[in-house]
Amino acid sequence: MLDVQNTPDTREIPLQKVGVRHLRYPVQVLDKANGTQRTTASVDLFVNLSQHYKGTHMSRFIEIFHRHHTALGMKQFLSMLEEIRTSLQAECAFGSMAFPFFVEKHAPVSHEAGIMSYECTYEGEVSKTRQDFFITVCVPVTTVCPCSKAISRYGAHNQRGQVRVRLQNKSLFWIEDVIESIEASASGSLYSVLKRPDEKFVTERAYENPRFVEDVAREVYLALRMFSACERPFSWFSVECENFESIHNHNAYAYTEYSDMETEAPHLSVPLHQKNIGD
Repeated sequence: MLDVQNTPDTREIPLQKVGVRHLRYPVQVLDKANGTQRTTASVDLFVNLSQHYKGTHMSRFIEIFHRHHTALGMKQFLSMLEEIRTSLQAECAFGSMAFPFFVEKHAPVSHEAGIMSYECTYEGEVSKTRQDFFITVCVPVTTVCPCSKAISRYGAHNQRGQVRVRLQNKSLFWIEDVIESIEASASGSLYSVLKRPDEKFVTERAYENPRFVEDVAREVYLALRMFSACERPFSWFSVECENFESIHNHNAYAYTEYSDMETEAPHLSVPLHQKNIGD
């Protein structure tokens, strides 16, 4: 049958990205407690297209992703992108995969179990000479305002916040450990199940541990900088913190990033499913 996509194109316009977006697919990712967990992802897959060809073969993206969807750690994700790149005879392949990551979390006093969901994203880019991989983890937190506590006769305003870290990793780490480090850097963490003794505990603990958005950003930075100190799995990372203010008509925001001496600033150009919280 005629392969129209492979026919010549005379307009001499290369395309930086062609492919498929918002592919909803069941996937299996690494899980510290259980080895792996099943979840559902929204996937973008692209290659660059030479000016000489009319189109790419969209079905190959799905065929190759299907072969890998039951095992998608960092190495497997990059291997999948390399297979896409070579199959479509492209210079570069790009991919992102956004998914909810589920963690069983116990209330601090009653120890009642519930499931927390954290939004995560894999991003990858491969070429003949370079491979880049990033994981983004978004964690909801609680913060209590230190200024409000200091100037009020009683009480202090508190709010939910959101911490988003983007990590360029060079060795294995567990998403659960990153989540725990972030939650420990805020005034308190969120739970899906809280009995009355738990609610009293988390309220008082947060009140005793007030944090500005700037404090949270710096604490998360330090936690990631020292994360798994014997391995140091992150060659680059960024930290975004946003407080959804409860007494102001605006949000509070802080951002910082880290890079080791041998790492260039990340150039990965895959669009995320969700815009960064600072956008």
